[in-house]
Amino acid sequence: MQAQPCSRRETLALRRRLIGSSCKLFFPEDPVKIVRAKGQYMYDEHGREYLDCINNVSHVGHCHPDVVKAAHEQNQLLNTNSRYLHDNLVDYAKRLSKTLPEKLCTFYFLNSGSEANDLALRLARQYTKHEDIIVLDHAYHGHLTSLIDISPYKFRNLEGQKEWVHVVCTYCSLYTSTISVNLLSTTSVALLIIRHCSLVQAPLPDTYRGIYREDHKDSVLAYANEVKKIIEQAQKRGRKIAAFFIESLPSVGGQIIPPEGYFQMIAEHVHKAGGVFVADEIQVGFGRVGKCFWAFQLQGEDFVPDIVTMGKPMGNGHPIACVATTKEIAEAFADTGVEYFNTFGGNPVSCAIGLAVLDVIEKEHLQAHATQVGNFLMELLNQQKVKHPIIGDVRGVGLFIGVDLIKDQEKRIPATEEAEYLITRLKRDYILLSTDGPGRNVLKFKPPLCFTMDNAKLVVDKMDEILTDMEREKTCEPVGKHH
Repeated sequence: MQAQPCSRRETLALRRRLIGSSCKLFFPEDPVKIVRAKGQYMYDEHGREYLDCINNVSHVGHCHPDVVKAAHEQNQLLNTNSRYLHDNLVDYAKRLSKTLPEKLCTFYFLNSGSEANDLALRLARQYTKHEDIIVLDHAYHGHLTSLIDISPYKFRNLEGQKEWVHVVCTYCSLYTSTISVNLLSTTSVALLIIRHCSLVQAPLPDTYRGIYREDHKDSVLAYANEVKKIIEQAQKRGRKIAAFFIESLPSVGGQIIPPEGYFQMIAEHVHKAGGVFVADEIQVGFGRVGKCFWAFQLQGEDFVPDIVTMGKPMGNGHPIACVATTKEIAEAFADTGVEYFNTFGGNPVSCAIGLAVLDVIEKEHLQAHATQVGNFLMELLNQQKVKHPIIGDVRGVGLFIGVDLIKDQEKRIPATEEAEYLITRLKRDYILLSTDGPGRNVLKFKPPLCFTMDNAKLVVDKMDEILTDMEREKTCEPVGKHH
């Protein structure tokens, strides 16, 4: 017998009693209870409709009927592990291979992006026989212990940096001058610098807020040279580089668009050191950027990673992930004689869902749609940038867009409290948006790819209205008092 649904208050009370407190909610002071969703919309227990601007997991739209049908039909026939022959596994691998450079021809299927990045770590170390990993500052690559160790976004709050991790660090650059005193005290900044300066470090390739900005004569070369320095300093200490990990478009770092040519230069340095280049596409793959199927392809046709990891959008809400790599790396991994087996990875249902997602992307022309709607949204946001001084930068490609809110145009101090206030106000107007970046001041747009121009206009009109109110009231009282 099905239990009667709980009230929102009852659900919240049960969650607080039964679920670990480190599992956070959106809008913790007034969380939303979502009971169903469709397309780019989510609905609460009262049937109120929310526009979803951030759910990059439901890639082709919440509960897409074609994806639901594929799962249901395969569930009625069979679901088992991949030790039995089944067409769905090889059909899906074949379809994925057509979207990737020819060199990336071997696939491993898993259940989550974290599992994919953990396997990429193992592949890189086995192939190179090296241990050390280079990552960008504020990077996040997953929640497994192995990945917390290479995610500065997480490990700075835990046991700290391992000797074999080399962080492409922002805090040791001129960026320290732009950190809001409301985020970090002067003492905190000093401790961060002392803690990390034992390594030669370089910044996130952020041409708006980073050490090399939009007015630099060659920011690509400058940022790449910082990674080269890390490698040289590591080698002087007897360390050997196994891999450079990077989100093809750093998301947690603040919706960053690396300058074109950066990956090629980094790969050259990493390969020379005997390492491999890992492109983490878990947040941004599968056509989100519009003009390319994979975000790493924005760097140009001449760039090919050694390993690509995939996750979130693959299953449109169903847990499925993948690692694609070269035959040489896969064979080196097999040479250990240790079997790689993942109980649910590549099962018939997951692969049926994955195939359906690819079909929908193609059938509904979602790449072209992402470009069209993304360009329109960027245009509207740039109009607001002219109108509202709090908008320091609008950056993005396709339906991966960031709006960097600032307190001061010259120093570019993150407007953290204002960003939080803005997304809280938008939620009252039934629009779900969130923030990211080291200063939690970057509004991040990563909606389902069925997001429309009307949706874009609605969000920007509401933002304009709220920002106008904030400017009008600024001289009366602090923003925080409005909560």
